[in-house]
Amino acid sequence: MANFVDQVRITAKAGNGGNGSASFHREKYVQNGGPDGGDGGKGGNVLLYADVNMHTLLDFRFRSKYTAENGGDGMSGLRSGKKGEDLVIKVPVGTVVREAETGRIMADMDQAGETRVLLHGGRGGWGNSHFATPTRQAPNFAKPGTKTEIHTLRLELKTIADVGLVGYPNVGKSSILSVVTSAKPKVGNYHFTTLTPNLGIVRQYGQDIVLADIPGLIEGAAEGAGLGHDFLRHVERTRLLMHVVDISGSEGRDPLEDLDQINTELEHYGTLAEKPQIIVCNKMDLPGAEENLARMKALAAGMDVPVFAVSAATHQGFDALMAEAARMLETLPPILHYQEEEAPDPERKEDDFRVIFDGATYFVEGPGMERLLDSVNFDDLESLNWFHRTLRKQGVIDALREAGAAEGATVRIGEMEFDFVE
Repeated sequence: MANFVDQVRITAKAGNGGNGSASFHREKYVQNGGPDGGDGGKGGNVLLYADVNMHTLLDFRFRSKYTAENGGDGMSGLRSGKKGEDLVIKVPVGTVVREAETGRIMADMDQAGETRVLLHGGRGGWGNSHFATPTRQAPNFAKPGTKTEIHTLRLELKTIADVGLVGYPNVGKSSILSVVTSAKPKVGNYHFTTLTPNLGIVRQYGQDIVLADIPGLIEGAAEGAGLGHDFLRHVERTRLLMHVVDISGSEGRDPLEDLDQINTELEHYGTLAEKPQIIVCNKMDLPGAEENLARMKALAAGMDVPVFAVSAATHQGFDALMAEAARMLETLPPILHYQEEEAPDPERKEDDFRVIFDGATYFVEGPGMERLLDSVNFDDLESLNWFHRTLRKQGVIDALREAGAAEGATVRIGEMEFDFVE
């Protein structure tokens, strides 16, 4: 189990946009050239790639921080900065990516070879050439690139399979998987031999059916008993459940009670109990199996669930079982795909702000205020005038006045403190 990891937390950050350049054309015999600052380069994106060769999230235990390259700064001569290199994060097929804080689904990588942009890089800032006007021919300022945020993500691996084998430990799920597919799971006569979901493929009537042996379900699994809490998530995508019971009761348990208890666990974990089922009565070669089979069929008749008697030890009964599974799958919906959920506020407006007065100082806070300060050259009068016009255009001056700021009041934006001037 130490080598199988199906849930991890990581941090990811797209690249910052490069800063625009504030430069002027300079060459021999040209005393006052015009502005020629280039734009900053776009920051690198963070992408996800569904790698069919990965089967666990173990790699993320050794590396949990991922950052794409920042965009390059703009240069003189109207040269733009270099675009930041994208960062590709490889994940196993079936990985669901959630925002750790809210649980919002950001991506479901359920298609082998799929590539998806998870986080977009920041925009590059404009160079000073963009700010030249007939009345402002030598702007000595440029815009910084957009800074991106660090996102904490939760990665969950949910096995992609058509059929899930569920049941108590040691009822023969792994043995059944090895009989009907070419999978070679570890099989042993003791509980929790299987510590990871094992997959196998059955070719039946021209279609490939993917089976998953889901380990660890016991009474209390939905509350974390045994291994159930860790592996119930692998049942979520399955279209059909094969509920395996030891019909012989060889370990002293009643197979009918086992069936009821496991179904109770499935009910406690979302809507798993609503999935179509086939009851698979294994170990028919052992004493007591026939009597219990009659009881099971009587119970299943009231549940409208088909029952099949098999023996993994003698390889009997599986042709009819798989034929029924293939027939049922033809009418069932496709494997569950988790829809991406929109962020509550997908675009933060750069001109959003708020004014806070602590009795002595008026604080102006907002996502774009820091970037606005970074754009200003406070040693240049034209740049200061542009800063003041921008504050007025964005409504900051009016908001300060409404908050009670009078001429000469102390205003603080970021690390910059100045007197309020109408």
